[in-house]
Amino acid sequence: MKAIRCMMALAAALGLASGTAHALEFKSIGAAPAILYDAPSTKGRRVFVAPRGMPVEVVLSYGDWIKVRDADGDLSWVETAALTGRRMLVVTAANARVRATPDDNGATVFTCDKSVLLDLESPTSVAGWFKVRHRDGQTGYVKAGDVWGD
Repeated sequence: MKAIRCMMALAAALGLASGTAHALEFKSIGAAPAILYDAPSTKGRRVFVAPRGMPVEVVLSYGDWIKVRDADGDLSWVETAALTGRRMLVVTAANARVRATPDDNGATVFTCDKSVLLDLESPTSVAGWFKVRHRDGQTGYVKAGDVWGD
């Protein structure tokens, strides 16, 4: 009997694990810096002022509020109106190289320090690379492992 219960629990766990995978949803802080709170209310404690363009992962929507995760993994709440669908990536590697082509042998167009924001030009990666644009207009490809926000 104990073996049957264990098998049923295992089957249930496998059934849950094989369910539909949810794609991550990312947004960015809009045209103005936004206050992030510890609760979905302006009466909550202010935990951070997010700079314009900062990418965030959407965790949960609750009325006019969205619970978000930042590149450091911290969770907080932001008003929905403070976000935009414009996609940005933040550089997480020191001296990330943005290349002319999506491969390690491509010519380096420019390098980015950690925490630099880049516009995501294409929402899908090309074999582990993202096409990005720097605010000065330069474009190229950055390794997916060197950025966060997608």
